[in-house]
Amino acid sequence: MIDQSSSTHPFFSERRAGILLHPSSFPGPGPIGRLGSIAHQWVDVLAASGFRLWQTLPLCPPDSLGSPYQSCSVFAGHERLIDPTGLPDWQGEAAADLTADQWDAVVGSVMADGDLRWQFETFCATQAYWLDDFALYQAIKAEQGTPWHAWPVPLRDRHPEQLDEARLAHSRPIERTRVAQFYFDRQWKSIHERAGEKGILLFGDLPIFVAHDSADVWAHRELFHLDEAGQMTRVAGVPPDYFSAEGQLWNMPHYRWDVLAARGYRWWIDRIRRQREWFDLIRIDHFRGFEAAWAVPAGAPNAVEGAWEPGPGLALFHAIETTLGPQALVAEDLGLITPEVDALRLAAHMPGMRVLQFAFDSDAENPYLPHNFEPMTVAYPGTHDNPTLTGWWRALPESRQADIRGYLGCESASMPEGLIRMALASVACLTILALQDLLGLDDEARMNTPGTVTANWSWRVDEDALFGDWQRRWRPDLIRYGRLAAD
Repeated sequence: MIDQSSSTHPFFSERRAGILLHPSSFPGPGPIGRLGSIAHQWVDVLAASGFRLWQTLPLCPPDSLGSPYQSCSVFAGHERLIDPTGLPDWQGEAAADLTADQWDAVVGSVMADGDLRWQFETFCATQAYWLDDFALYQAIKAEQGTPWHAWPVPLRDRHPEQLDEARLAHSRPIERTRVAQFYFDRQWKSIHERAGEKGILLFGDLPIFVAHDSADVWAHRELFHLDEAGQMTRVAGVPPDYFSAEGQLWNMPHYRWDVLAARGYRWWIDRIRRQREWFDLIRIDHFRGFEAAWAVPAGAPNAVEGAWEPGPGLALFHAIETTLGPQALVAEDLGLITPEVDALRLAAHMPGMRVLQFAFDSDAENPYLPHNFEPMTVAYPGTHDNPTLTGWWRALPESRQADIRGYLGCESASMPEGLIRMALASVACLTILALQDLLGLDDEARMNTPGTVTANWSWRVDEDALFGDWQRRWRPDLIRYGRLAAD
C-alpha cells in the first residue's frame, strides 16, 4: 500500500493556473500547428501572462479522424507536429508534410554527422522497448494497408523469422520512423527546457485505454482481452451519461489486469516513465477505470449492455511509485464516480477534476459547485470535450443564466468572465482554462463533441489572437486569487 501519511506532490501544494491548448491548434503555414518558433513564443506568452502551466492533449499520433485518444502508439510522438525547418539541411516548404524522399534526406544527414548520429543512436537504444516494434508496425501496415489483425498470420502472430524478414525488407521506412521519432522527441524536449527556464510546468494527458489497431496491442497481445485471431472479445466504453444516452462505445480492448499484475505492471510503468520525459504533471484520463471499467461484449451496437469489471486498484499506483518515485498525477474523475473511486484517488494522493459547466443542473450538493471543492482539485470551467464557455452560456435558458448570476452574487457579472474568475477564486490547487474561453470564442472553436466523429480536433487559433492583448488581461486576477506572486 502507498503510505497514507506521505505528503502530496509539491506541485499540488501551491496555487497555480494554466491554459489548455494542444500544439495542433497553433497557427502556422502547415496543415496543423508545429513544434517550431510559435511553440517557443507560446511559452514566453504564458510566462508573461502569469499562467504557470500549459496543458495539452495526448502528443501521440492521432487516428484518421484526428483524435489523439485513438493512437497507433501511446509511446510515440505525432510526427506531423515536427517543425520541418528544424531538420538538418532542410530546403523544402515549411507548410508541407515531409515526403519519403525528404525523410530519406534527413536520415542521410543524421548518419553523416558524427555527433548527431551518436545522439540518434543513443535515443534508439534508450527507447528500443517501444520504438523497435512501432517502427516495424508502421512499415508493415503501410505495405499491407489493413489493421494488424488482418495481416497474414505469420506477421499478425509475430513469428520471429517473418519479423526478421520484414525488418530487412522495410529497413528504409523503419529508419525514417526512427529518425522522425528522434526529432519529435528533440523538438518537444527543447520546448520543455524553455518552459522550465520560464517557470512553466507542462501538463500532459494519458488515456487509460489504447487503440486495438496499434503497435502496443500487436506487440503485447497477452495484455489484452483478445481471441486467437487477435480480435477483441470485450471492448471499453462508458455507460449512458451526461454526454450520451446510449453511453460511449470506444472499441478499445480491455486489459488483462491479471497478466499485468503478474508482470509487475511493467508496461504501465514504462508508459508513465515515457510521459514523464515530456511532462511535469500527467492527467490520467478515465481514472475511474482503475477501480472498475465498463466492459461491453465485442460487436454490441452501443454501450448500454455492458458491465463493470474490476481494475487494478491501488496496486498499480503502488508499483509505479515504488519503481519511479512519487508522481504528479491528476485523476480525470468525471462521470459516474462511486465512493470506491474517490477512495482510490485519495489513497493515491491525486487531485480530482471539477468542471463548472456541470455545476448548475441540480442543487447545492452538486460536487462541481465551487463551495463543495476541496483544495486537492483541478478546476476547469470546461474541458476539451465541452462546448466553449461562450457557446455553453448562450445556449442556456434565461432562468439558468439568472441562477448562475445569483450564485456569483452579481447580477451584472459579464460572462463568461465571471465563470473564469469563479474557477480562479476557488480553493482548487490548480485552475486550467481553455484558450478558447480566454478569447471568448463561440462553439466554432470547440475542440471535440463526444459521441461524434466529424468536425473534431481541427480548431486552430489565429496568430493575432494568440499574441493579442489578452496576455496581461488576467494577470491582476491571478495575483488577486493567489495564483501568482505580486510584481
